[in-house]
Amino acid sequence: MTSQRDPDTVNLRLILVSGKTQDFTFSPNDSATDIARHVFDNWPVGWEEEQVSSPSILRLIFQGRFLHGNVTLGALKLPPGRTTVMHLVARETLPEPNSHGQRNREKTTESSCCLLL
Repeated sequence: MTSQRDPDTVNLRLILVSGKTQDFTFSPNDSATDIARHVFDNWPVGWEEEQVSSPSILRLIFQGRFLHGNVTLGALKLPPGRTTVMHLVARETLPEPNSHGQRNREKTTESSCCLLL
């Protein structure tokens, strides 16, 4: 028999660079900043080697993209009551939101140039 999960919560499985994982439960209204603060304040047993000095350097990565602090789980349209996997990393700053797209445009331009030769 499977256990029932609260349909109004979002279950996150956070993965560290070391490969260690921990499950957490949040509200769809919780932001990336809220999640970082909660994880920092409730640092899991077994993650001692990865402990950071401040929640402000904890960053979430979802589907290959860094989540900026004000992004809520609800805005990501994560399925409530199901487990979603995200990576948790320590990083002082985030890349600019458009920097990834700019690199892609530059690569496309380079590829087009090479194809014409």
